[in-house]
Amino acid sequence: MELFSFYNVENLFLPDPKPVHKLDPTKSGLRSWDERRYKNKLFKISHAFQLMKEDNGAMPFIIGLAEVSGRKVLEDLVEMEPFNSEFGIVHYNSMDERKVDVAMLYDKNKVEVIDSETITFFFEISNKNTGNYDTTRDVLFSKIKYKGEIINVFIAHLPSKREKDINKPKRAFILNEIRERMMKIVNDDKEHVILCGDFNENPDDENLVKILYDNDHEKVLMNPFQKLYSTRNYSTFHYKSGLLYDQIIMSRSFLDNKILAFQEACIFNSEKLSSRTRMFEGRPFRTYAGTRYLGGYSDHFPVFVKFRDLP
Repeated sequence: MELFSFYNVENLFLPDPKPVHKLDPTKSGLRSWDERRYKNKLFKISHAFQLMKEDNGAMPFIIGLAEVSGRKVLEDLVEMEPFNSEFGIVHYNSMDERKVDVAMLYDKNKVEVIDSETITFFFEISNKNTGNYDTTRDVLFSKIKYKGEIINVFIAHLPSKREKDINKPKRAFILNEIRERMMKIVNDDKEHVILCGDFNENPDDENLVKILYDNDHEKVLMNPFQKLYSTRNYSTFHYKSGLLYDQIIMSRSFLDNKILAFQEACIFNSEKLSSRTRMFEGRPFRTYAGTRYLGGYSDHFPVFVKFRDLP
């Protein structure tokens, strides 16, 4: 069995330098983000994968991450158990205003990275001088080889829902661009595709349904998280609403593949990753609630898919 995982780790920043003045803004935007809290955060993220390994008997061979700030935090993470410096890193700094990026970790014993690049999006800001652009997090693309099979991996963290969902057209535009790339890979190159990320939309939202079909309305991709969402399984919450923004979408070529055959999709909502208070039972144990430090893992649960692999 092999696992492919995605985890929005909620603001993995290096510790802030001590401010010169008490009210100086911090790099991270977090309150009192010091060395001790950073070390605890690294332990929590690595522990989440240790638990996943214990439950499933294997570490994921590919891990997509969101809300990481810079390469150094990833280098610190992969030195820890259960990564044990056996995982490589694919990461690029994006032009996101909060300096958070997506990244890919991969098992160096199983995976060869053939190519990688970022797909960057600029959006013109209306009612402002020409030349002003709104930037968002890049989409990370990696072409990898696993047991002779080529897999094209896209990792995204789409613009968030806020202010009456002003970002919906941006998400639609980004998803359409990725869809066109994926359809070309699947139909022309006949290669596998996996798209994972925090889409800030649920599996039944129009954008995420549309992405599964090519221009001839043939269903080329599958989203196993549709079924999980329909049975009220969630990876994150907003007030009283359960959400499944974290998803892994893949080409249908994984259904009958001899090397990696899709088995099932899961939300890793282990009790140990869940809130300690009865009021928020069953929800992720967050690092922060607003400015209040809780010391938890993340405001999202990790998600993963299981593949049956041939020896």
